[in-house]
Amino acid sequence: MCTVPIDPACTTFPADPDTVFSTLATRHHPTTHARTWRNAKAAANSAGPTLTEVEAVDIETPQDAAANALVLAFGRLQGAANRLEHLLGRALERECGITHLEFEVLLILGRAGAPGMSMRAISQEQVLTTGGATRVIDRLERGELVARTAHPTDRRGRLVTLTPAGEEKLVQAARLHVENIKRHFLAPLPEDHRERFAEDLRLLGRAARDALPPLK
Repeated sequence: MCTVPIDPACTTFPADPDTVFSTLATRHHPTTHARTWRNAKAAANSAGPTLTEVEAVDIETPQDAAANALVLAFGRLQGAANRLEHLLGRALERECGITHLEFEVLLILGRAGAPGMSMRAISQEQVLTTGGATRVIDRLERGELVARTAHPTDRRGRLVTLTPAGEEKLVQAARLHVENIKRHFLAPLPEDHRERFAEDLRLLGRAARDALPPLK
């Protein structure tokens, strides 16, 4: 099993809504901002407008912004994703020697199969610029996990495919990843919510992909 050292100092995340409240309470005047935090936290946790009703709610103060149901819902989604990315990405680096992004690219290539994928297709799948995708593929190629081959119809183009070592690495990493997904992503959810939550994430991902303009 190949391992790589990980920088333990790399542990910061964008703040989620719940940590924002406590940050506000301590960053400035302790009495005033503690009161602001308590009020905003209480408003956020109270039975206010639902997500479908919140469009009609005006945002006039910082407290209104902090307690807005839509802002809170999206912030919690983003906060959970940031932390899960950190937990699962660290495990991939520690146990398999690849980053989460590199793993996702290997997954894309494994899904595509022969004859491979163009750099442009990889960049669109991972929401990367072509230059960003090239850097990821360069690293994987140096590790002998992928190979560039001639494009069958475009003499100037190149296709990227998994090498046998890349296929082995993908299987190893996927086994680890599935166990960590079960532990950190699936286990905290009620069993009767899991399938619907997974479907909702698929719908969100598809809508965001369709709304995003092509990257260059």
